Amino acid sequence: MSASAAKVSKKELNSNHDGADETSEKEQQEAIEHIDEVQNEIDRLNEQASEEILKVEQKYNKLRQPFFQKRSELIAKIPNFWVTTFVNHPQVSALLGEEDEEALHYLSRVEVTEFEDIKSGYRIDFYFDENPYFENKVLSKEFHLNESGDPSSKSTEIKWKSGKDLTKRSSQTQNKAGRKRQHEEPESFFTWFTDHADAGADELGEVIKDDIWPNPLQYYLVPDMDDEEGEGEDDDEDEEGLEDIDEEGDEDGEEDEEDDGEDGEGHHDSI
Repeated sequence: MSASAAKVSKKELNSNHDGADETSEKEQQEAIEHIDEVQNEIDRLNEQASEEILKVEQKYNKLRQPFFQKRSELIAKIPNFWVTTFVNHPQVSALLGEEDEEALHYLSRVEVTEFEDIKSGYRIDFYFDENPYFENKVLSKEFHLNESGDPSSKSTEIKWKSGKDLTKRSSQTQNKAGRKRQHEEPESFFTWFTDHADAGADELGEVIKDDIWPNPLQYYLVPDMDDEEGEGEDDDEDEEGLEDIDEEGDEDGEEDEEDDGEDGEGHHDSI
């Protein structure tokens, strides 16, 4: 093949390769456009599903209300139900100081109310018996989403009795069961009612609404860890006692075997 022929062949190959690239790019662009169209359909269905799910949630939220009311009436018959529930919840317990627990012994009822359209927010109400800490019978905190989707919150102003403002106290203490806290005494639980800095990330509100409120009984019934540890220690002592008995039995058995051996030797000597 001549040099000129080789050049022509190479030129043709490059031309074919460029054409393939153009075809490939065109196909890719068309695929991207089709993907975008399909994705728009998926998004439309997701929006439709959200609307349907919201309707279902609203329906069952109304159906649950009589049962929540009945549950509250039954809980009222159990002394210290709510303070026990909060103390047994790992996240809430971490926020409680000793005096917070004392004040929560006067907590008689908790209610969570989701607003009618659900998406716009909810309110948590804490009902208290007469107590030495504040005048309020009810403390509430509300969470809202405005039309632009920005979160906000507002709450009841606590009317503290003289010298009883728990939000101004902080110290290293022991809790009622005498267990030393593993960390510095936290800010008072009641500072939550005055904290509106980041309503969209209010962990305590979300924990109460989504975890505790649906089934508070599961936390009320959590066994006391001290009792479990005590039972474990008793079991260990029982096992150690059994081991001691077994060891003593083994030693006695060895002594008996030695005695039998000596008797046997004496018998052969006499023969």
